Amino acid sequence: MLVSEAQDVLGAALTGALEKRGFTSLTQVQAAVLAPDLEGRDLRISSKTGSGKTVAIGFVVRSLVEAQPPAPRALVITPTRELAKQVADELSWLFEPLGATVAALTGGASYRNERRALDLKPAVVVGTPGRLLDYLRRGNLDAKGLGAIVLDEADRMLDLGFREDIEAIFSFAPGARRTHLVSATFSKEVRALADRVQTNSTHVEGTPLGAANEDIAHVIHLISATQKLDAIVNLLLATPGSQTVIFARTRADVAELYSTLRDNGFVVGMLSGEMDQPERNRALADFKRGHLDALVATDVAARGIDVQDIGRVIHAEPPGDVDAYTHRSGRTGRAGRKGTSSVLATPATLSKTERLLERAKVAFRIEPIPSAEQIRALRDERVIDLLTREPDAEDSTGEPNAHLVELAERIAKSDNVTRAIARLLDRARAGGPSAPREVATIAVPARKGARPRSEETESAGDGAPRGRREGPRPEHGDFDLFRVAWGQAHGADARRLLAMVCRRGGIQSRDIGAIRVARTYSVVEVSKSVAEQFARATRDPDPRDPRATIRRAEEGTEARPQPAPRPERPAPRAERPAPRAERPAPRAARPAPYEERPAPRAERPATRPTR
Repeated sequence: MLVSEAQDVLGAALTGALEKRGFTSLTQVQAAVLAPDLEGRDLRISSKTGSGKTVAIGFVVRSLVEAQPPAPRALVITPTRELAKQVADELSWLFEPLGATVAALTGGASYRNERRALDLKPAVVVGTPGRLLDYLRRGNLDAKGLGAIVLDEADRMLDLGFREDIEAIFSFAPGARRTHLVSATFSKEVRALADRVQTNSTHVEGTPLGAANEDIAHVIHLISATQKLDAIVNLLLATPGSQTVIFARTRADVAELYSTLRDNGFVVGMLSGEMDQPERNRALADFKRGHLDALVATDVAARGIDVQDIGRVIHAEPPGDVDAYTHRSGRTGRAGRKGTSSVLATPATLSKTERLLERAKVAFRIEPIPSAEQIRALRDERVIDLLTREPDAEDSTGEPNAHLVELAERIAKSDNVTRAIARLLDRARAGGPSAPREVATIAVPARKGARPRSEETESAGDGAPRGRREGPRPEHGDFDLFRVAWGQAHGADARRLLAMVCRRGGIQSRDIGAIRVARTYSVVEVSKSVAEQFARATRDPDPRDPRATIRRAEEGTEARPQPAPRPERPAPRAERPAPRAERPAPRAARPAPYEERPAPRAERPATRPTR
């Protein structure tokens, strides 16, 4: 349906607001909620993310916002702060021509500012369950005039344990109201909630239940468990300029990936539950403006990401269930744009991942991670195209200024044109992300008969580390020793050292032998084939931590490191980032990884009796 065709239903003010925002036609869910037979009904709206459902919510409550006297007329409940802010922003521009205001109430925001917003009698209030319930109990939010309550992403609110808060909110609302649920999936639990809070309900298929977003390509990348970071690096390098969201399971995983990618030259942001609201807002703003290569996030923290140009979602590990996968992958392929959902799976998790995507009813393929050679070839082609193509109207670079053209002509007349261009290219690449990684290609296990054991689970038979290298481990004579002024007392461990020395020396993890971490220093084996290059690259202090110096170790003065025992399973996570002064305590002193919603703390011990 064209926007102009909806004017009789929406009115000139709303259609004008839509056209001002660039809308020419309505999406499927937006047109569906305008059906005349839905008037006065409670709606169960099935709609995938990125389908325009927020504007559809505005259409559903549009008749309430102009009611007099001014008071909250519609309440929209969302599972996360970011989603609440995004919904409030969308409804604000939609209802601006009607003179109606929208307030957002979320945890982490200023109570003073939110109370001021409520004093203005907004027509629509959007918020998270806990914050809304707090204001209702305090008497700051007047619910007597509510004509509608909308549960946005109802499935996720139940997953996050908000059922009691939601039911408490409904106890404040008048009985004569409309109640609408918007959800990508309608599980048994969601339907049970809908049955309790709705009357005279009907289903609206903004997106057919179970239908997959055809704009998203679903890919499984089969990798070794020890090469997760290498795989993510290559995926980011393969599509530079494409906004990417990387999902990790816990807050600790997010923090580790964020630090490691940043130490490898990427401009990244992070979203997780322990961040305060201003930090989360800054990270989202930077991402929406295109200032970041990637945003690393947990499932819950990413609920409010509404960026139409996200080109890829990377699952650092397979999500736990179909709903989580649907919501994760739904961050891309929005508003008719194409996107890719990349799941990193090991041979041990491949079958589980395939079953997950089959239950999600999406077509998928299994592909290797782009190789270092492929990435270099693509990068070279992009450079040649950028430098030689004719500028057009959409080219943001435009024509170079006259002085640079004159300088280029002088270089072209010199005898060393090729060397000059090579130097310019080398300088242009300096300071960017790390070089592409060599990622092992793992064959997909046979589907019939006994499944062959993968590289990861194959016993080496001699106690050697598993999955670390291709081929046998070199003997001691193939390595040179280097002493690193960074030890256990400073928070060092083998994985963090591995990431740091590879970054500092410009080498790959396969060039590193054994690592020994002492109290105040560490000793690292570096392959003789790259030892000289490594020594030159690490000669100068690292600006990030000038105290962590690296020098050759004199044979006999430092004990040669012994291979550290490898855990059986699960395999170690991605390489640890380089040290920095502000880095938290070493892993041994840090709390165990926890889920986005932590479990209640244990009861406090009894106080010591007085003597």
